[in-house]
Amino acid sequence: MKSIMNAPFMAEMIRTATNMYAHGWDERNGGNISMLLDEAELKEYLTIPAIVRTIPTGFTAPELDGKLFLVTGTGKYFKNVQYDPKKNLGIVRLAENGAEAEVLWGFSDGGRFTSEFPAHMMSHAARLAADPENRVIMHCHPNNLIAMTYVHTLDEREFTRTLWRMETECIVVFPDGVNVLPWMLCGTNEIGEATAKKMETARLVVWAQHGIYGAGRDLDETFGLIETAEKAAEIYMKTAHLPILNTITDEALHQLEARFGVKAREGYLD
Repeated sequence: MKSIMNAPFMAEMIRTATNMYAHGWDERNGGNISMLLDEAELKEYLTIPAIVRTIPTGFTAPELDGKLFLVTGTGKYFKNVQYDPKKNLGIVRLAENGAEAEVLWGFSDGGRFTSEFPAHMMSHAARLAADPENRVIMHCHPNNLIAMTYVHTLDEREFTRTLWRMETECIVVFPDGVNVLPWMLCGTNEIGEATAKKMETARLVVWAQHGIYGAGRDLDETFGLIETAEKAAEIYMKTAHLPILNTITDEALHQLEARFGVKAREGYLD
């Protein structure tokens, strides 16, 4: 059997967590990542089932029963993932209608999955229903997107339109726009359910005064999705207090739709 440390999905997770910390998105133990794994691929590196222990999840997700996830641990620092993956990451399989997580590898210090695990799993269920290729959920705390939630209306159409106008690539990268939640208590089923509902219509969900959730086909796509939105928010925060002399018009955004074969979210362009 191959060493799991040589698995492409493991290398990609370590590289992404390290990069996210370097970007300043995941201070201390902030942020979390979960990735749906392919069982056939995982069997090359791990005996299944080989249950180390079982952890109650505190929710049910029948549609995810039996699915396998590589996930970051609670209280773990992203900067340490590269040095001790087995302590800071874990592979779990959902069982009993999602009510239990069977630890198959990792969390070697007796730890457990991220406190945002319910929000991740509920979002996975929502995104898989919308697009079966969406296998990654990523949560982090990008400075400018958080700052933007203090000074910009949280109306989703207006929030999205502002980001689209900040740089040409935005409507191409996230034509489905950005959904927004007002401040809610994190780590609860309530915010998980609310996020999952928002994930039905967009791959980006901003948590006001907290951070952002992103979904995508792989870690690179999801990272790039958040990175693009964060850059747009940075441009907004640098210019919002200044007289705006030029902007990307709706006519220009329609031109981008045609040029790149994307379709802006219905009703978001004039």
